Amino acid sequence: MKTRGRIVAFLLLLLLFAGTIGGTAKQVAKDVSLGLDLQGGFEVLYQVEPLRDGQKITEDVVADTARALTNRIDVLGVSEPSIQIESGNRIRVQLAGIEDQESAREMLSTQANLTFRDTNDRLLLDGDDLVAGGAKSTFNDQGQPIVTLKMKDASKFGEITSEIKEMYPNNQLVIWLDFEEGVDSFAEEVKKPDPKFISAPNVSQTIMSSDVEISGSFTVDETKQLAGILNAGALPVKLDEIYSTSVGAQFGEQALNKTVFAAAIGIGLVLLFMLVYYRVAGFVAAVTLSVYVFLVLVVFNLLNGVLTLPGIAAVVLGVGMAVDANILTYERIREELRIGGTVKEAFRAGSRSSFTAILDANVTTLLAAVVLFIFGTSSVKGFATMLILSILLSFLTAVWGSRMLLGLLVHSNILDGKPGAFGLSRKMIHPKSEHLDVLELTTRFDRLDFANNRRKFFTISIGLLVAGAIILGVFKLNLGIDFSQGTRVEVLSDNPLTIEEVEASLDEAGHPADDVLVSGDNKDIAVIRYKEDFSQEEINKLKSDLSAEYGHDPNVSTVSPTVGRELAENAVKALAIAMIGIIIYVAFRFEWRMGVASIVSLLHDAFFMIALFSFLRLEVDITFIAAILTIVGYSINDTIVTFDRIRENLHKMKKIETEEDLANVVNKSLRQTLGRSVNTVFTVLVVVLALMLFGAESIRNFSIALFAGLIAGTYSSIFIAAQLWLVLKKREIKKKGSLDVQKKEREWGSDEPVV
Repeated sequence: MKTRGRIVAFLLLLLLFAGTIGGTAKQVAKDVSLGLDLQGGFEVLYQVEPLRDGQKITEDVVADTARALTNRIDVLGVSEPSIQIESGNRIRVQLAGIEDQESAREMLSTQANLTFRDTNDRLLLDGDDLVAGGAKSTFNDQGQPIVTLKMKDASKFGEITSEIKEMYPNNQLVIWLDFEEGVDSFAEEVKKPDPKFISAPNVSQTIMSSDVEISGSFTVDETKQLAGILNAGALPVKLDEIYSTSVGAQFGEQALNKTVFAAAIGIGLVLLFMLVYYRVAGFVAAVTLSVYVFLVLVVFNLLNGVLTLPGIAAVVLGVGMAVDANILTYERIREELRIGGTVKEAFRAGSRSSFTAILDANVTTLLAAVVLFIFGTSSVKGFATMLILSILLSFLTAVWGSRMLLGLLVHSNILDGKPGAFGLSRKMIHPKSEHLDVLELTTRFDRLDFANNRRKFFTISIGLLVAGAIILGVFKLNLGIDFSQGTRVEVLSDNPLTIEEVEASLDEAGHPADDVLVSGDNKDIAVIRYKEDFSQEEINKLKSDLSAEYGHDPNVSTVSPTVGRELAENAVKALAIAMIGIIIYVAFRFEWRMGVASIVSLLHDAFFMIALFSFLRLEVDITFIAAILTIVGYSINDTIVTFDRIRENLHKMKKIETEEDLANVVNKSLRQTLGRSVNTVFTVLVVVLALMLFGAESIRNFSIALFAGLIAGTYSSIFIAAQLWLVLKKREIKKKGSLDVQKKEREWGSDEPVV
């Protein structure tokens, strides 16, 4: 009865999960808010500057400006705009899914100071003379679109029109929007086919009325926009664009489809590996991984998050982290089974012994993600948010969820005497009568001598680092506009492109460029970089010309020198703080030598990635920093698992008498954890490789950085961190003669929690 009840509970939970996910997944996916890099749109970072001499930029002034921008966005009808005040005097505006980006940007940044002047540019009336909210879009008697205004004082308007009437033949009342003193002039603008002023009607009689019409060659949409912007009110400050990015709708749709496809392939391969290698336990992992992905999307929607391309990558990487926890637990269970333990005993002992390593690994990765969130901007902050959420939910599903489901099967007795349920063959199991300990088990790697070959590993690493330094000194880094300044343009074509063709079309359009790169699976994407940060007008013209040439709206990003410098400084701060936090945590949980060894191996990984990007001439942008911090978290995972096993082996020995004892501990620990390390890095590499091969072009370099970093991180955890700890520990044993290991470990607060 007890057996049947637990199996029924397991099956009911499977039905509950399948029914919930199957019945709501479509709606959950539909409710996900897509970022501008997935559906098109633009993002602008404005620096709030004084409008007149002596004006102070206070918090209230910036808040008023943000409200004015919100009112203008309401006129545009954007469903989910994002307006955030940053650094006290900056406002970041993100509008995803908007079609007419050029008009929207112009509407946001225009000052909206309406003035009435004579032909000599003398100010007669301004916005203060208008009734607030009195602008309306309508039609005149001839059916032409016009804008009507209401004046506060009809007699004042009568005096003005009477004065203008007497100025014949220059009896025009010139209506301006954002007239710039000393720059704009009616005499100059009237000669142009498209003058800057709104209209200049002739005044032939005195008009004693509070109702004013603004007419011209307007479309209906233009009158609606003009009325809306006048009702929203003039901005109390000047807005200076210091950063902007614009994504064409076609780019967003293509990026979404490709990245979701890549994620599906990566996750599918991971689930297949778990099923083949760990059998029944792997099936449980597959179930909880499916629940994990579903929960990530549900919670993300509840938090009103906006999903970006890096965010999708974070979900996929979260799968790798969840698998890591499952693999660590299952390998521990398999060890307990190998010494002759029953399934129940192995499950209980394996779950308990793996908990601290999983906890430490998640905390260190979470630390890197939090630092990334604090110092990141825009899509990188979205990546960090999704990574934090993924870490927390993967811990919930992979630790608690997997153990609950697997526990039901284990305690139902259905798995008794079936080590194959965990992918373990019977010939690997020792009789319980041998009284073996898990730390005494043989491994497939027992012939490998890591400790005594450490000088070879150090030499290889030093050689690679020296070569990397030379490469970096010769080639430098191919810094993107994020860390310098300039404008980056991505062009999408329906046909394959060549560099010569793109350069020729740019020359013809009046936008010559020397830095052009063709990429994409079909060579249908051209990336153009300019050293100058383009103005809004230049961006609009560039987009218009390229759209006419290639049939798709291009992506355009521009970064001012100020923002570029700040992003570079924040990147350095983020790396420094993350590494300091990790060394403190590892030192507290283990000992300071392990903390130092961890940081050296992390610096090794980071430098390897930097040198590789320098050699391959890959562009280094803000997502590269996200990749480094992600690898910092992942690399420390392997290192912590190794150090956790070293600590366990030290506890068993209790006292270290010789240097050879230390070397044996390191060798044994690495051999025992190598299988787990290989499985873990394989599963994560699979998902990253899928992103690299099938994902969107815009995260290709990000995926390459992760791929290279994962390989470097695994190498350093095995061949650098543990070996460096051995070198540092040997100095201690030379000084003291012998080490009371248990006492030392307790001093560092590493007592394992009881689960």
